[in-house]
Amino acid sequence: MYLRIRHATTYRYAVPVSFGPHRLMLRPRDSFDLRLVDTALTVSPDANLRWMHDAYGNPVALADFAQPAETLEIVSELVIERFGSALPRSRLEPRTALTGVVYSDGERTVLQPYLARAAADPDGILERWLADFRARLGQGSGHLLRDLAHAIYTGLTYAVRYDEGTQHPADTLQLGSGSCRDYAWLFIELARRMGFAGRFVTGYIHDQSPDASGLVSPVGLTHAWADVFIPGDGWVEFDPTNDLVADRQLLRIAVARVPEDASPIAGSFTGPPGSFLGLSVGVLIEPVETPAGQPG
Repeated sequence: MYLRIRHATTYRYAVPVSFGPHRLMLRPRDSFDLRLVDTALTVSPDANLRWMHDAYGNPVALADFAQPAETLEIVSELVIERFGSALPRSRLEPRTALTGVVYSDGERTVLQPYLARAAADPDGILERWLADFRARLGQGSGHLLRDLAHAIYTGLTYAVRYDEGTQHPADTLQLGSGSCRDYAWLFIELARRMGFAGRFVTGYIHDQSPDASGLVSPVGLTHAWADVFIPGDGWVEFDPTNDLVADRQLLRIAVARVPEDASPIAGSFTGPPGSFLGLSVGVLIEPVETPAGQPG
């Protein structure tokens, strides 16, 4: 399956402002489940782009600007080939819910940053929710992480949030609602408390199913979900927003230990107070025929 992705982000200002360095995470890495066929990145005003890999191995473009402007537009265009993801085994040992997953010494050494909790829980809100979840496990599918994603999917109300940042997981539970990044961050911190290594994933989602109402999160925006490392299965994608597991509709761009390290665009500007007018983001995803030069 070949897909063309166009991701346009536009910042508008009342007067010309000066732009600090910007960090752009808009290009995926090739893997067995996703292959990058073509890519283009356009930035206006003109910027000097320098590519690097960050600490997670994500491709990152660093943009430096020489001139002020009233508008900053960043357009990423990708053509990717999406294959099937690795599905987890149908069941996990029941005792995993209480004792945690068993990683080898080598795995635990590498996974340590993803095992460490990053969101404090001084009032025990997350732990109480987990205790209730564990008490209801006999009513689930038999796969702990599938059931965890499903519990978040059914227990919260999805809400599009355009403001920056991610809610604290405890706030998401108390509010009973959140965006896709809030759902993902809650899932990760709960999974870590059960002994799993989890990481935050940003990317896109598309809907090629006959039932276009099957997705909770809207197509046309960036998306976020979780990866969990399961022995024997490796990194497996869980999307509690849409109740998906290792689904081809999830189009991964970047991974990180915490949400702020996987922001698609991060940067700064210098201008008078009140100069920022607004931000618009548009994502278009469409299937394409086999690109020229590619095997059918």
